[in-house]
Amino acid sequence: MKSESRPLADLMRPNTIDEVVGQTALLGENGLVRKMVENHKLSNLILWGPPGCGKTTIARALANSVDMDFVPMSAVFSGTADVKKAMDAARMNREIGRGTLLFIDEIHRFNKTQQDTLLPYLEDGTVVFMGATTENPSFNLNNALLSRCHVGVLSPLNTDDLLILINRAEKFLDKKLPLTNDARTHLAQISDGDARFLLNTVEYLISANFKNDLDSEDLDKVIQKRAPLGDKHGDEHYNLISAVHKSLRASDTDAALYWTARMMTSGQDPMYLFRRLTRFAMEDIGLADPNALQIAISAWQAYERMGSPEGDLALTELVIYLGTSPKSTANYRAQSAAYACAKESGSLPPPKNILNAPTKMMKEMGYGDGYIYEPDTASGFSGQNCFPEKMSRQKFYNPIERGFEREIKKRVEYWDNLREQIKK
Repeated sequence: MKSESRPLADLMRPNTIDEVVGQTALLGENGLVRKMVENHKLSNLILWGPPGCGKTTIARALANSVDMDFVPMSAVFSGTADVKKAMDAARMNREIGRGTLLFIDEIHRFNKTQQDTLLPYLEDGTVVFMGATTENPSFNLNNALLSRCHVGVLSPLNTDDLLILINRAEKFLDKKLPLTNDARTHLAQISDGDARFLLNTVEYLISANFKNDLDSEDLDKVIQKRAPLGDKHGDEHYNLISAVHKSLRASDTDAALYWTARMMTSGQDPMYLFRRLTRFAMEDIGLADPNALQIAISAWQAYERMGSPEGDLALTELVIYLGTSPKSTANYRAQSAAYACAKESGSLPPPKNILNAPTKMMKEMGYGDGYIYEPDTASGFSGQNCFPEKMSRQKFYNPIERGFEREIKKRVEYWDNLREQIKK
């Protein structure tokens, strides 16, 4: 068994792209990275993907493939001064005919000014730049930097990829993992696409000297599972809430329950989830089921009073109710249309017939003149104009033939017909 102070994940890092596991979209035939190696010419590149998927490994392998100096840097611990120092060294390299690949991990951590510092060096070819990020480059990197780089998207490693790494680790260490066959597959699955987590776990299991092979249940007891991706402010946060929202809108209740569970098990703020679900009740269900809003508020209050885990059931009940409710955006569209009209129409006053006249002068000016008190009419409906006198009648709310809104539609059509008859 080989023994060094460096972690196993670092010791086993591939030297060429042919040794890299997975990422066939980039490394396979006609893949962006494969073409760079075949042409023996590297381009500036942003590698975007989740932790442990091989971003640093690919950058190192590319530097090796064209015999360039590899200069790694972390945006968490480095600043503008470190970048300039690396560029000075790269200039000296270039004078002796040697290239430099500058790799900056967590590049999204650099602010705009720090990112702009890189631009002149990319323009004059002082370095080939590669940055790694777990965040969407479109939102977290300057357009000026993005325009000078290709973007390579990496995926989490699948179970088969991780099983290959387990076999490689055993050969590298010359020792078999103390796991049953089912437990080996289970280890690959719970690593959730993260090779670094997997290899760190392999290193621990081999050094722990277990007397017997562990099964899947034993494995869960002796290691901490990798926390699912679900950062509270990054891309995954918005991806997960989008998945919840779109699943509910599609009335795919089971999928909505799954994505809700993903959010909760990854440590998302339940209050944020309740806030979004309450908005969904108003925006996507509306008056097709007026109870949806009340259920949302009640579930929210129940969770606030009970907390987790007891209150989790209130969240589940809410998701099921929203997923199985009839959907209507008539409420939302009515709001948008009314607001747009209000902005365009300026400060038109209400018609005088619907204004109160508490003083003699206001009565003389016509306030309240011609007002009809609806409850005193035979039908309970007068058809009097309530829009500004200089505005034609508008139609903002259009109920649909779905859920409770079907009944509302009948009422609105009844009143519209009465209004037409009164005009005649």
